Amino acid sequence: MKALIQAEGTEITVISNGNDKDYISLTDIAKYKSNEPNDVIKNWLRRKDTIEFLGLWEQLYNPNFKPVEFDGFKNAAGSNSFTLAPQKWIESTNAIGLISKSGRYGGTFAYKDIAFEFASWISAEFKLYIIKDYERLKADENSRLSVPWNVNRMISKINYKIHTDAIKEHLIPEDITKLQQHFVYADEADVLNVALFGQTARSWREAHPEAKGNIRDNATIQQLIVLSNLESMNAELIRENLTQSERLVRLNRMAISQMKSLLGNQNVQRLEEEK
Repeated sequence: MKALIQAEGTEITVISNGNDKDYISLTDIAKYKSNEPNDVIKNWLRRKDTIEFLGLWEQLYNPNFKPVEFDGFKNAAGSNSFTLAPQKWIESTNAIGLISKSGRYGGTFAYKDIAFEFASWISAEFKLYIIKDYERLKADENSRLSVPWNVNRMISKINYKIHTDAIKEHLIPEDITKLQQHFVYADEADVLNVALFGQTARSWREAHPEAKGNIRDNATIQQLIVLSNLESMNAELIRENLTQSERLVRLNRMAISQMKSLLGNQNVQRLEEEK
């Protein structure tokens, strides 16, 4: 997702890859200083302090960074004959802190930490303006996205209560322990998970050991909407005394049908793209 921030009349492009991994255009920042932004970036990359900073950043965040190639650049940096283009740095060291894009809207982009360092080299005052408008951008994004996302999560929680009440009234016999009740609830939750996601919560966790949250925390907006509908439907099917296998077939058909409809809905797609 692309966005623009403003600093002292200069428009600066921000590319978001999700999870707060934002890259800011060094090319746009350099235009504040010169009409030849590529030369400004190359001059910055010639400095020994710059190479040491970039190398340290990569060592902290990039497990595939090539230290031998980095040492070569660090030893040569600062000499009159040393020159370095962003693309050469990226290709030689396998760096991820810088991105070089070609085309009309291309240029050199840097992870936000590096971009702020570059802006500081150009002008400390200019850097503060960039940070201020960048923070405004992130606050706007959080405000805009939290509303639809939280509304759908709230709807899901409301229907979850309807679902659990139906389980309690029709599937849980009297005089069983709290632990046994938990197993019944978890089993029915996995009926919905299999109907919608095609796998149980445990299977998803085993396949995504590094993920934060559970299968539902990582669902799309479309999936949350369908999940909310499935909870209501399953509650009704439970009250009609359908078996679990019968309900699973019905719920799966419903999930497929509703997902097809929502994936073609432009309003829902817009929310998902902005998420």
